[in-house]
Amino acid sequence: MTAVYEDLRDFIEQVDAIGALRRVPGADPHIEIGAVTEVAAGMPDCPALLFDDIPGFPRGFRIFTNATVQARRAALALGIDTGLTPIEALKVWKDKRSKLEPIPPVAVQRAAFLENSQQGRDVDLSIFPTPHWHRKDGGPYIGSGSLVIMRDPDTGWINASIYRVQVHAKNRVTIQFDHMGRHGNMIAQKYWDRGQSCPVAVVNGEDPALFIAGFEYLPAGVSEYAFAGAIKGRAIEMCDGPVTGLPLPARAEIILEGRLVPPSEMTLPEGPFGEFTGYYAADARPAPVMDVTAVHYRSNPVLLGSPPMKPPRFHFGLPFRAASIWGDLEAAGVTDVRGAWQHVSQLMTVVSIEQRYAGHAKRAGLIAAANSYMGRLVVIVDEDVDPSNLADVMWAVTTRAEPSESVDIIRDAWSSALDPRIPPEAKLRGATSHSKMIIDACKPFAWRKDFPPSSALSIEEAREVERKWGHVLKG
Repeated sequence: MTAVYEDLRDFIEQVDAIGALRRVPGADPHIEIGAVTEVAAGMPDCPALLFDDIPGFPRGFRIFTNATVQARRAALALGIDTGLTPIEALKVWKDKRSKLEPIPPVAVQRAAFLENSQQGRDVDLSIFPTPHWHRKDGGPYIGSGSLVIMRDPDTGWINASIYRVQVHAKNRVTIQFDHMGRHGNMIAQKYWDRGQSCPVAVVNGEDPALFIAGFEYLPAGVSEYAFAGAIKGRAIEMCDGPVTGLPLPARAEIILEGRLVPPSEMTLPEGPFGEFTGYYAADARPAPVMDVTAVHYRSNPVLLGSPPMKPPRFHFGLPFRAASIWGDLEAAGVTDVRGAWQHVSQLMTVVSIEQRYAGHAKRAGLIAAANSYMGRLVVIVDEDVDPSNLADVMWAVTTRAEPSESVDIIRDAWSSALDPRIPPEAKLRGATSHSKMIIDACKPFAWRKDFPPSSALSIEEAREVERKWGHVLKG
C-alpha cells in the first residue's frame, strides 16, 4: 500500500472520509486556535481540525492542525493499512523504511502555489492568519510544521527540513535552527562566511509525506524530496521559485521566498516558544532574519500547523524514531526484538524482547539508551507486554522490576538545550547532557520459567477477540 494523496487538500479529504476531521469556524488565531488544537489532541479520538471563518481574514484562508497526531492518520500519511494496531503499524513502517528506494522529484512547468503572488514592497504576511500558538510565545509562528528549503553552495544539495519560523513584520521572519549542527545552519553558514546572504524558501502547507521527510534525521546529501517520493510511491512535483530558483513543491499552499541575512548584519529576538517537552526551554534569543521578497499562495490557502504541545501530544501518532531504534537494535545483532515504542513525546523508550540469554535485556537497554534523544527513561519488557500500551508497560515495571536490582544509571548521555531539567548555568557552559535510567522490567532471566504465570490474555488472544468482537465493542 502506498500513500495516494496528491497534496495537503487531498489528504484532508481522506481524513474527512474516515470521519476524523472536525471543522472549526470562528476561532481566533491569537491563542484560541492553539488552545483548541491542544484540547483536541488530548481527546481519546484526537480529531484533525480545519479552522475557517477566522476573524479578520477572508473565508477560505484556513489552518489545518493535528494532521498526523493520531496513529491511524499517521498510518494514512505513510500509506500503511489504517486498520492495524499501533505497534503493528510501526513494524510495517520500520520494514518499509528499510526498503525505501528514493524517487527523485520531477520538474513541472505550472505550479499551484503560483496562483497568487506578491513581490517586493507588495509582500504582506499579515494577509495570512498566523497563530500565536501558546500564551507566552514571543509572537505568531507561520512555521510550526513548515519546510525550510536551501541549496548547499558547494554541492548543490537541496535540504528541506522543519524549522520554526516566527513572523516579525509584513516582510520579515526569523528561522530558528535549534543548534549549530543542523544542516540548515551549516548551509547558511557557508554563504555567511563568504559575506553573502543565503537564498531560502519557507514552504507552508506541504503534504504529509514531505512533512514526515522534513522531520526525519536524514544524512547530509540525502534528498528529503526523494524520501517523500518513496513514501508516496511516486515523484514529488517541483517548480523553481521565481525569485530564488530553488526547487519547490508545486502543490504547496503558501511559499515565502527571500534571503537569510548574515547574523553579523542583523538578528532579531526569536521566541520564547512552547517546546515539545511541555515547557519553555529558553527566553528570546537572537536568530537569523529572512527578508521575504516574494510570497506565493494558492487560492483559499491552507496553513499546516503542527505546534509542539504538552506530552503525550506529539506531531505524529506513530513514534517514527522508535522505529529507527528498533532497526538500530536489529542492526547491532540484538535478536528477538518484538517491538519498540516511545511515550511522552519520545522522552520514554520501551523495547519488548523475547529473552534468550542472561544480559539480553541489558544489552537492548544500553543500545536503546544510546539512541534515545533527550529521553531519560528506557524500559525493557518481555514479549508478552505491548510496548505501545503504557498501562501494560507500567504493569511490568511494578510487578517485574526490583528497584535495588533492575535499575542502571548512565551519566552524561545525549540530550539537548531544550531539556527543562538541565540547570541554566550548565546550559551557559554548553553542557546539554543528562543521565538516563534503564529499567529492566523483564522477568528475571535465571528463574523466568518459575515466575508466576499471568492471568491475562496473551497479546495474540486479545487480538483475536478484537477481530471477532471489535465491531460490537466499538458500536
